[in-house]
Amino acid sequence: MQSSNGRPSGGGGGPESPAEHHDGHDPDLTDAPAAVRYDDPWYDALASGWGESAGAPVPLPTDGTGRDRRKDTDAATADVYLQVQRSAAFQEVRSRYRRFVVPACVAFFAWYVGYVVAATTAPGLMARPVAGAVNVAMIAGLGQFLTTFVLTWAYARHARLRRDRAALELRWDTQELTRGVRGGAL
Repeated sequence: MQSSNGRPSGGGGGPESPAEHHDGHDPDLTDAPAAVRYDDPWYDALASGWGESAGAPVPLPTDGTGRDRRKDTDAATADVYLQVQRSAAFQEVRSRYRRFVVPACVAFFAWYVGYVVAATTAPGLMARPVAGAVNVAMIAGLGQFLTTFVLTWAYARHARLRRDRAALELRWDTQELTRGVRGGAL
C-alpha cells in the first residue's frame, strides 16, 4: 500500500494516521507559490534596534577630540537620573510607597502565617462549623482570597491618590532634562 506522500505504509494495511508519516514540514506550505508567505511577527522579525542593520555601519559622531558624543551624552543622562533620584520629590514618592507597602505586606504575611499555623496546630478550632457544612477553615481560606483583592484595590487607590501625580511630574521633568542633555532629540 502506498501512502499519500509517496512512501510505503507501515504494516497492517489499516487506515493511516496523518501524523504517522509526518516528516516535519507542511506539504501545503511547501507546494504554495512563492508569493504566499506566512509571517509570524514573534518568530522571524527582529525587534527594533536588534540584530543586523540594513546597511553599512554608521560611524558615531565625535566632538572633535575623537571621543564619542554618545558616551558624553550617556554620562550626562546618568547624572540627570541621579539628580532626580536625590531630589526631595522623588524621596517623597518613595517614602509614600514604603509607608503603604511595608505595613500592608507585614499585615498580609502575618494573616497568612496565622491561617497556616491555626490550620496545623488547632484542627479542632478550624473544623468548628459556622453554618451548615461551612466551617472556620473555609471562612478563613476564603478570607485569604478576599484579603488579596482588597489589598490590590487599596494599593491601586493609594497609588492613584498619593503617588501617581507626583511620579508623573517627576517623569516629565526627567524627560525634559534628558532632552536638554541630548540636544532636543529623544
